[in-house]
Order: sequence, then C-alpha cells, then structure tokens
Amino acid sequence: MAVCGDAPELQGDEKTAALIENQIRQYPGAVVFTAGDTAYGEGSPAQLRNCFGPTWGRFKDRIRPAAGNHDYMTGSGSPYFEYFGAAAGEIAQGYYSYDLGDWHIVVLNSNCNDIACGPDSKQVKWLRDDLQNSGKACTLAYWHHPRWSSGLAGGRFAATFWRTAAELGVDVVVNGDDHDYERFAPMDAEGNADPNGVREFVVGTGGALLRQWGEIRPNSEVRYNGAHGVIQFKLSPGHYEWEFIPAEDTALTDTGSGACR
Repeated sequence: MAVCGDAPELQGDEKTAALIENQIRQYPGAVVFTAGDTAYGEGSPAQLRNCFGPTWGRFKDRIRPAAGNHDYMTGSGSPYFEYFGAAAGEIAQGYYSYDLGDWHIVVLNSNCNDIACGPDSKQVKWLRDDLQNSGKACTLAYWHHPRWSSGLAGGRFAATFWRTAAELGVDVVVNGDDHDYERFAPMDAEGNADPNGVREFVVGTGGALLRQWGEIRPNSEVRYNGAHGVIQFKLSPGHYEWEFIPAEDTALTDTGSGACR
C-alpha cells in the first residue's frame, strides 16, 4: 500500500505520483490509498480533472480514497464522489471497508459536520459492527483528520474514531490533514503510550505546501516536514512493515515494523 494525504496539486504532486508509479512497477498488485484532500484547494471538478488527473489520476483504478475537508468544499463533496465512483463508498457516507490479504482495511469519513462522527452516529455504529465481524486478526484504518498530531491542526479531531479503534483491536491508523510526516508510538484510547496500543501515522506530504510544527505531542517518535513523500506498507499475516519514501534523495527516510495486537 502506498498512501498520502493532502495530495496533490500545489507543489509535489508530480514527484509523489512518480514515487508511487515506481512502487507499482515493483509491486504490480499494490493498492494505493489517499488520506483526504484529494484535490487541494476546493475539490472542484476542474481541480480533479486538471490537477489530480494528470498526476495521481494515472493510477486511479487502484486508489481507495478517504475524504478530506477540502474534498467537501465544492458541492458537499459531490465532485469527489463522482470522480471516484463506487471506490469512495456511498455518496451519503464516504466510509467503507475491504480486505487485503490477511488484513482488514477500514476507511472512515472524519468530516463530522457533513457525516456524523459521534458515539451514537450511524457511522460509528457501522464501525463497531464492522470491526467486530471482520474475521481478520489485523486491521488498518485511515481517515483524514488526525486524533494526535504535532502539526498546526493539533490533533483535536476524531476522538470517537480513535477510541473505538483502540478498544476493538485496530493495529495501525493513518491520517492526513497536517502537511507533514509524523509517526507515533503505539497508544491507548486516551493517547498514553502502550506497547499493545494503536500506532498512528500522519502523512500529509502528497503535494500541498508543507507546514511548520505546532505543539509537539507526547509519544511522537519521528517528525519531518522537509520534503514531500509517501508511505508504503507491507502487510503480512500478523505483521506489518512501513517505509516513508521521500521525493528528495537527501531527505529523511523512516522504516520499521510491528506486530498485530
């Protein structure tokens, strides 16, 4: 899997698209997913057609997207849903799940002003049911707004998503929104370090202008905002590996592995 949020359009879109195409050549069966803000800044049909299309749109047929707040800035997200079709989930929802080998993958919609995200919402009830009945030992979830982040957004979103993921055994969470790369140590439902908790990645380096840091959060292990890039996951039975692949040769790389909970 190759993933990045806040992609593409403003700066690094062609570079990150080339990175993903190189990975696809090495791994022809790879799935690509986005963590929101597909066409920055308003998610308009023209931006999807003229900016996303010539870059990341070259491998659109293998993208499983999540919706970001900028994807909702035009027509309440209708251009985004029309562009991706069934791959984006139902238009009134934008959340869905799928299996990838021995892993279960969950995609959520953290645009809570448009699609409710609270504890009693239809989306969270669906999430709990989906996780409890997936039949898979390992789970990766992704949505746009991070629960924890040292970027300017500050990680104040999606608390119910995170709590549910932690309680029901999700192993990895990937978010976008903040225009940087950050990896956290595994954490529990309250954000405390826990070796048996959920590991979060914030990957907002797909193409938009990179940003400075805000307050550095506890349990932040790696932070980088010096170059655009993507993250690659290799998902195996009971195990996963990650690699942040930068668009510049002299930039940071971050690699590691973990076991399912």
